Amino acid sequence: MVRYGQVIRVKGERLEEYARHHAAVWPEVLAKISACNIRNYSIFHRDGLLFAYLEYVGDDFDGDMQKMADDPMTQKWWDLIKPMQEPLPTRAEGEWWATMDEVFHLD
Repeated sequence: MVRYGQVIRVKGERLEEYARHHAAVWPEVLAKISACNIRNYSIFHRDGLLFAYLEYVGDDFDGDMQKMADDPMTQKWWDLIKPMQEPLPTRAEGEWWATMDEVFHLD
């Protein structure tokens, strides 16, 4: 299992809408997340930043992320959600959410 932390900005005027949609994520999207070997997935908010935490339990992260990106229902979800987000300018090329470096962990 690999832990991931990711960050992105949420547009201030869209936070309430973003939270409302995430209170009722489409079942097909949730199923695809699970099918792509993601577990224990959470998104937190503070001061305009969204922090996502997830655990990846598969053996081909890039392949699973491509499988998710290719899913038509996930694409529709992203079309709805992405306009509410603002990626960090320091993110790596090809990233939407900026992947964070883990500096501490305690089980």
